[in-house]
Amino acid sequence: MKPLFQCAIFICLCSARAFIFQHVSAVSLPNNKTVPAVFVFGDSIVDTGNNNYMTTLVKCNFTPYGRDFAGGNHPTGRFSNGLVPSDIIAAKFGVKKLLPPYLDPNLQLQDLLTGVTFASGGAGYDPLTAKLVSVKSLSDQLDMFKEYMKKIQEAVGRNRTAMTVSKSIYIVCTGSDDIANTYAETPFRRFKYDIPSYTDLMASEASKFLQELYGLGARRIGVFSIPVIGCVPSQRTIGGGMQRSCLNPSNQAAVLFNSKLSYQMDQLANKFSDARLVYLESYYPFLDIIQHPAKYGFKETEKGCCGTGNIEVSILCNPYTMNSCSNSSDHVFWDSYHPSEKAYYVLSSLVLDDKIKDFF
Repeated sequence: MKPLFQCAIFICLCSARAFIFQHVSAVSLPNNKTVPAVFVFGDSIVDTGNNNYMTTLVKCNFTPYGRDFAGGNHPTGRFSNGLVPSDIIAAKFGVKKLLPPYLDPNLQLQDLLTGVTFASGGAGYDPLTAKLVSVKSLSDQLDMFKEYMKKIQEAVGRNRTAMTVSKSIYIVCTGSDDIANTYAETPFRRFKYDIPSYTDLMASEASKFLQELYGLGARRIGVFSIPVIGCVPSQRTIGGGMQRSCLNPSNQAAVLFNSKLSYQMDQLANKFSDARLVYLESYYPFLDIIQHPAKYGFKETEKGCCGTGNIEVSILCNPYTMNSCSNSSDHVFWDSYHPSEKAYYVLSSLVLDDKIKDFF
């Protein structure tokens, strides 16, 4: 099933800030460092609403998305019941509590100066992945970043722009759609590639993207690995048989790609000695959450909160969906593909907190 479709309009209310503050607090940065901005690239996991401003089916401007955002029932463009990792990471670095989508036409200069997400739900490392669902590819997202830099330079000058670009944190989170959607659900890549060669393609595209991002001035770059994609509820439903088991081929593809991604990042770190390239391992922490839910305060790992939790995502998770769970915090997954806000927070802490020092 596709981790597609983003929600409605970005809303930044005072009540939202109070609500979020209860969940996320800044982590102490080494040597009293400060971060001017956070920029995010990727897919639906980190898109806070860019797809709302595109001609694509990859959006969801309706409840129950945003059910627990800003006190309740505020679909915002986040494919979640509340926050997504973009917000959580920006808060951890002490920048701001909500990371807005770059395409929001209502953004003010200060919103731009402290960072945005360029992510687009449905995107991947493979350029075909975004093309299949008419969303912004990583190349498109880089073009938006170039446009962003031009806007900022016109507003605050060349020197401050250069400082912002070089000192900010960059996060990349994508790749799941390549494996779960483009490769597994369409025939286009399977004619030419087996999993080893397809993950080679993905890793090559990842390296190309990171080199281009470095060329634009980014120096503090964190890249999330692909999580345990074969264990999300929709994948269990589609290919897990009567027992709805995890899909081992998808998980094995994720592990293989992650090893190649890590290697490529090590190579780039040797090439670009002035950069901090931080590999953010999410596969095994997320697997631990799924295998030991009680340790993290969860009760349900195999079904999403929305509806039956087996298949509902995007338009299948809508205001008329029946029998959604009463407490999303009990669930690792919000819909059949995307984690709940609580799971995002737990996972972001497991993956990022011990790695923050590596950005400096």
